[in-house]
Amino acid sequence: MIADEEYGDTNDFAAVSAQDPTLAHLLRAEFRRQSTSLQLMAGENFASSAVMEALGSVLMNKYAEGRPGRRLHGGCEIVDEIELLAEQRATEVFGAEHANVQPYSGTSSVYAAYFSVLKPGDAVLAMSPAQGGHYTHGYSETIASRWFDFIEYGVNGDTGILDYDQIRDLARDKRPRAILCGANAYPRTIDYALFRQIAEEVHAYLIVDACPTAGLIAGGVVPNPVPYSDIVCVVTHKTLRGPRGGILLGRSYLADRLDDAVYPFSQGGPHMHSIAAKATALAEAATPQFAAYAFQTVANAQHLAAALINEGILLATGGTDTHQVIIDVTSLGISGLEARARCARSEIVLDACHLPHAPQRSIDAGTGIRLGTAAVTTQGMLEPQMENIASFIARALRDAEGRDTESLTNAVRSLVSQF
Repeated sequence: MIADEEYGDTNDFAAVSAQDPTLAHLLRAEFRRQSTSLQLMAGENFASSAVMEALGSVLMNKYAEGRPGRRLHGGCEIVDEIELLAEQRATEVFGAEHANVQPYSGTSSVYAAYFSVLKPGDAVLAMSPAQGGHYTHGYSETIASRWFDFIEYGVNGDTGILDYDQIRDLARDKRPRAILCGANAYPRTIDYALFRQIAEEVHAYLIVDACPTAGLIAGGVVPNPVPYSDIVCVVTHKTLRGPRGGILLGRSYLADRLDDAVYPFSQGGPHMHSIAAKATALAEAATPQFAAYAFQTVANAQHLAAALINEGILLATGGTDTHQVIIDVTSLGISGLEARARCARSEIVLDACHLPHAPQRSIDAGTGIRLGTAAVTTQGMLEPQMENIASFIARALRDAEGRDTESLTNAVRSLVSQF
C-alpha cells in the first residue's frame, strides 16, 4: 500500500477560501464527509496526494487537441512527453500493445471502442444492464443503443454466474460483429479465454469492459483480459486509485482506429492535467506496494462476504472473487434504495443495484446493494475491520425504525477515526 503520509490533509482550501468562501465551505464539508463516514462505494477510492497534485497542476491550462507530435496547437512539446509517458506506463502495467490515455471516462472509452470497429446497425452481444451489465452495454436511453443492435446475455438464474452456454448459443445464432464482456455489478471473475474462443468461432471482435477491476488486474490478483481481447476499456479511478478518467488498450493493428475513435470522432482536446495524474497513478500501480494493496482489497472483500453470510445476510452468487460484494435485500422485504437509505442513516455509504431475475417493476428501486472494499483498504483496514463492517451493515439493514441509528453512527465514526 502507499504510505499513509502520502495521503495529505487538504481540508484547508486556503486559496479557494480567499476567493470563494461559499464553495470553500462546501469543499470542507465534503472532505469531512469522506473522512468520517464509511466509504463502501464499489466505484470510489482515495487518490494519493501525488495524483491530486498532478491533477491540480498547471497542465489544466494547456490545450492540446490531437495526438503527440500531431497537435493542432503550439507549445505542446512537454505535454507530448507526458502523454507518451502515460501511454508507455499503461502498456507496461497491463501488458498491452497499444494504449490511448485520452478518454475522459470509462463511458468514453467504451463508446470509442464501439466506434473503432463497428458501423451503425452492427450487432453487439453484451451483458444485459438488468443482469449486471453497465448502461453502456445496451441500455435503451444511451447513444450506443441507438447506433448499434444490442443482443443481451445474462447469468444463470440459480447461481448468478455468467451463463456461458447461453452466450455461445446467442453468438452462433446472431453472429454479432462484436462481443462485449465485462460487468458493472458482478462480483465474480470472468472467463476471458472462453469468451475469446466464442468470438473467434463467430469471427467477432472481443471488447472487454474491465473498468471496475482495472486496479486488481494491474495488481495481478484477477485475470488479465488483455491477452485474449482485441480492445480493453479501463478506468483510472475505482480500484486503480487514480484520477477520474479512462484508458483504451488494444492490439497494435487497431491502434490508428482506436486513436481516431477517441479524437476527433468522439472527443475534443484531451485533459492534460488528468493524463499527468493517470501517469502518476500508473507509476504507483507498477509497485510491489500496489500489488499488496490489490491482494488485500480482494482478501478484505472475501472476508467481508463471509462475515455477512455469518450475519444471516444473503449474497448474490454466494460470495466474491473481486472487490465487490452484492447483497440481496429481497429476503428483508425492502428495496435496494431503502437498504441504502438505512445504511446512510448511520453514515455507511454504498450503492443500490438491481439483481438479475428480480421483478422488472423493481428495477428503479433496486433489489440489492453493492459495496466494495477498495477505499477502506486504501485507508488501511484489514480483516478484523471487515467483521465490524459486516456487523454494522446487518444492524443497519434490520433497523426499520431507526432506533439503533445513534449507537450505530457512533460505532461507525469510531472505526473510521482510527484510519
